Amino acid sequence: MKADKIYLVGFMAAGKTTVARALARRLGWRAEDIDELIEARERATVADIFARQGEPYFRTVEREILRLVLPLRHTVVATGGGTFMDPENQQAIRLDGTSVWLEVPLATVIARLPADGRRPLSADRTQMERLFALRQAAYSTAHLRVEATAPAEEIADHILDALKLG
Repeated sequence: MKADKIYLVGFMAAGKTTVARALARRLGWRAEDIDELIEARERATVADIFARQGEPYFRTVEREILRLVLPLRHTVVATGGGTFMDPENQQAIRLDGTSVWLEVPLATVIARLPADGRRPLSADRTQMERLFALRQAAYSTAHLRVEATAPAEEIADHILDALKLG
């Protein structure tokens, strides 16, 4: 576990991007968001990429973007909800830094999700519930598990305390 890089993992709407920014501010580090980097490179939203090129294409780009952030130090990385599902990504993250699972109950996820179609995997509620259950096992292998229903600043404090960085 390296102390100069933190990867936030967890389901969509767990607060990874917001907590990454709060943590980075506290530590004086940079914050990077895998989905935002993908959108910038592809000049398209995640939803558009899923719709036009499909999930396999998206996952390939996601893997490439993850490789690009590996050399960065003093960085908090907000991963996409599915990033940590790929065994290759999981191993790279584990070796490169400290992985922190922002755990939220499904009810919280549902309450936080906008109904505007920006989250392609949330359109079908039954499918989303299955995906949520499936991903819990992968997320549970993160170095640290943090209950993430509190405000982002509190979650950041909790992570800093747990990692003895604060």
